[in-house]
Amino acid sequence: MNANDTWDLVKLPKGRKGNTNKWVYKIKIMDAKPNYKVRLVAKGYAQNEDIDFQEVFSPMVKMTTLCVLFAFMAALDLELFQMDVLTAFLHGDLDKELYVKQPEGYAIPEKDHLVCKLKRSLYGLKSVV
Repeated sequence: MNANDTWDLVKLPKGRKGNTNKWVYKIKIMDAKPNYKVRLVAKGYAQNEDIDFQEVFSPMVKMTTLCVLFAFMAALDLELFQMDVLTAFLHGDLDKELYVKQPEGYAIPEKDHLVCKLKRSLYGLKSVV
């Protein structure tokens, strides 16, 4: 999260509330060797309904967009390259001011009163009043 510059620690503005979050742990078995995964997930289900409540910040490409892109590529005789981007979800910039409480185990003792102002998206995030 720090390497991706996901948030800044700030004082929570008056009239705003910080969303809660939790760590999700998963073990994937690949070639009989366990691979440990962890991610920080915003508890979007705990939010109050507001203007953008139905808007979930998880950018996905629609299949029709891909079909149009492939048609242009075929018509213009362009080449296609596939890339695997780790944590691609975290590279999406936010256009709203969203705050989450500091994750468990992350809080710095002298800064435990601050919240995280998000610069990048988190899984499960909806807008916060």
